[in-house]
Amino acid sequence: MDKLKRVLSGRDTEEPSGLAEVIDATSLSWGTRVKGFIACFAIGCLCSLLGSCLLWIPKKGLMLFAVFYTLGNIASIGSTLFLMGPVKQLKRMFEPTRLIATTVMLVSI
Repeated sequence: MDKLKRVLSGRDTEEPSGLAEVIDATSLSWGTRVKGFIACFAIGCLCSLLGSCLLWIPKKGLMLFAVFYTLGNIASIGSTLFLMGPVKQLKRMFEPTRLIATTVMLVSI
């Protein structure tokens, strides 16, 4: 379990520099990260569901769907930032093996 926590929090390798101390001092605890992930993911799912329900409203339904569904997707993707950290998340998203999928997903939003 500790290995999983280290991998997801980006601390799989030890950094001998002073940067590691700064990161440790400003990072969230594991419990706070999980709570943030759950809250952000739930908000994302709720926005996506609300957008799907608002699709059937005459005239403005399509616009409301697009706004809420987009916000839901962004919140759901953003929820993983709590687990891995923003820098590691962006590095993984733009790895050569994931670059096409990331680009297609971002353009689709």
